[in-house]
Amino acid sequence: MPTDPGLRDNAPDVELDLSIIEHSHLYNADLAPVPASGRKWGLLSFAALWVSMSACIPTYMLASSLIGGGMNWWEAIFTIFLGNLIVVVPMILNAHAGTKYGIPFPVLCRASFGTRGANIPALLRAFVACGWFGIQAWIGGNAIYKILGVFWPALTTGSTDNFLGITGAQFLCFLFFWGINMWVIYRGIETIRVLLNIKAPLLIALGLLLLFWAYRSAGGFGPILSQPSAFDPGQPKAGQFWAFFFPALTGMIGFWATLSLNIPDFSRYAKTQRDQVVGQMLGLPLTMALYAFIGVAVTSATTIIYGQTIWDPVDVLTKFKNPGLLVIAMVALCIATLATNIAANVVSPANDFAHLAPRKISFRVGGYITGFIGILMMPWKLVADPTGYIFTWLVGYSGLLGPIGGIMIADYFVVRGRWLNVLGLYNPGGEYSYRHGFSIAAIVALLAGILPSLPGFLVTVKVIDGAHMPPLLLGLYNYAWFVGFGAAFTAYLVLRKLTPIS
Repeated sequence: MPTDPGLRDNAPDVELDLSIIEHSHLYNADLAPVPASGRKWGLLSFAALWVSMSACIPTYMLASSLIGGGMNWWEAIFTIFLGNLIVVVPMILNAHAGTKYGIPFPVLCRASFGTRGANIPALLRAFVACGWFGIQAWIGGNAIYKILGVFWPALTTGSTDNFLGITGAQFLCFLFFWGINMWVIYRGIETIRVLLNIKAPLLIALGLLLLFWAYRSAGGFGPILSQPSAFDPGQPKAGQFWAFFFPALTGMIGFWATLSLNIPDFSRYAKTQRDQVVGQMLGLPLTMALYAFIGVAVTSATTIIYGQTIWDPVDVLTKFKNPGLLVIAMVALCIATLATNIAANVVSPANDFAHLAPRKISFRVGGYITGFIGILMMPWKLVADPTGYIFTWLVGYSGLLGPIGGIMIADYFVVRGRWLNVLGLYNPGGEYSYRHGFSIAAIVALLAGILPSLPGFLVTVKVIDGAHMPPLLLGLYNYAWFVGFGAAFTAYLVLRKLTPIS
């Protein structure tokens, strides 16, 4: 077996001779293996990464749809915690190759999908990220809009009777925040790391302060924490808990299913495997549960304090009339949303788009492409319906990304035993080129993972009528990530056994 610097489980301490692959059209500096000298992310960096990305407005509001669907507060928080505990497993597994070899997600995909076929999972991941980028940019811009509206109420009186469905002021605030995102992309990956390290302690502190304010002002946390589950005996949805729980759990997994694929984009900067494993385990599940609880508790308290239930933290903050406090809140929310958006929704698609034409598209240009597609997707419409947000958007794309994860893990851990020829990943005519650059086994396995959940998705978005479709087939959609992951994992291993070189 070759003895290159990537064979150990920790980051390599011997540099690869990149001059061998620099001429390849599959190579550019942004997609190249990260050398030992570039490994600056320790355990705290990975914990900060997840604390930073988890402590955001969508996490704060995540439990609202679950409680609106009938769960009580602790059932909702447990579902969120369990979903993130599950998704951190493929996250850590896929991160292994990034740490061991210093390669990003699209380059890792070349091992299973082929040097050209890797564009399929890369683009599937990229377009989902574009949607998420737009959603986070909209949330940040809308926060600015609402807080500015406290100072200038006339700002909020614009008409929504146009093709966008939002006011001109809302759109300008969205574009302003979008522009800040573009500036950070221009600054590069090290700026992102610094931003995450600033945001992590800031947002946890602000969340806990908001929690303390709510408890003190309301004399407790209010009625939501004492509200019974709608699934309890004698309640409106008695006996229907499991029918709601599993699609909800799938949605929670879908929340970070994107990052479970492209985590090599970050783990390639890790100093050791221990840093990425422990950092992610500490940073993700607990922070998601904590911030979701803060959202539930503060929202519950608003029922007592203001006489109405307010789920959006921006709307809560606009109730404060102190100008200095509002400005601090606006800056904090912008930093929070900005850090999450850049780390979660720019790093991956920037690499993915660069993978299409490494010689012509850099990380920076890939980030700009992400930003422009994010505008075109009109993100304010994606989040207009909370139910559709979880059961169509989150569950739907988890049915796409679960199969990709299954194929990647099956290939790296089972088929290859964690060994890759790093330089071969950049060779268009090498062992990972398969047939004309495409792995038929991976493509067929991907389809095998997607197809079982497709009928349920089409019924959910009302493309087809499911009246005459078997309930079992429709029900698979509720388990889209699990079904897709398992089916693709199994199909890939069988096909690799039958056709090892295709």
